[in-house]
Amino acid sequence: MNNVLNKWLEEFPLIAILRGIHPEDCLEIGQGLFQIGFRLIEIPLNSPEPFKSIQKLSLNLKGSAIVGAGTILQENQLELLSDSGGKLAVMPHVDLELIRKAKTLNLLCIPGVSTPTEAFAALNAGADALKVFPAEMIVPKVLKAWKAILPKETLLIPVGGILPNSMESYISAGANGFGLGSALYKPGLVVEDVKANAEDFLKCLKNLKLSKVRN
Repeated sequence: MNNVLNKWLEEFPLIAILRGIHPEDCLEIGQGLFQIGFRLIEIPLNSPEPFKSIQKLSLNLKGSAIVGAGTILQENQLELLSDSGGKLAVMPHVDLELIRKAKTLNLLCIPGVSTPTEAFAALNAGADALKVFPAEMIVPKVLKAWKAILPKETLLIPVGGILPNSMESYISAGANGFGLGSALYKPGLVVEDVKANAEDFLKCLKNLKLSKVRN
């Protein structure tokens, strides 16, 4: 499953976190982000009727994108996620039983870690990638130190306060992708606003790639 997630992140290294989105808005916003290139979409469970949104998006983007839930805290939420057609399970913390349960349900699992101890425990339990959270605390220098000791294939995804101009230093430190929250979407934004926010991130990524080519 790690290879599957790695493939998606290599193609488009940004995860849309649509915290607070309503089911009646999720299709328009989700489709708009998909058109831009997003292939990983997370609906946090503290959003209104999250499983309804997950089901709608999963059916609409079936086979073309991975939709899932964030802020998972209980095992029954993983079951509801699977029943809704979601494939991605994201947690703000490390709970070894939740990680193992996610894997028995054949879900891609990304728990939140803030120390190397948590990182190793999560990987040993079967995590497919690690949500480096909160990224405001795990600065690029710290991420680089983690990268030196974690297994080479470990996927590290900083989440929390990520802005377009903060990606370069994390990529240089070894980040494999980013979770984008309020800088991408906030309740009340229309699809044009969200796409404009997304374009700011894409512009920075494109400039980073061009810079690497020149060097």
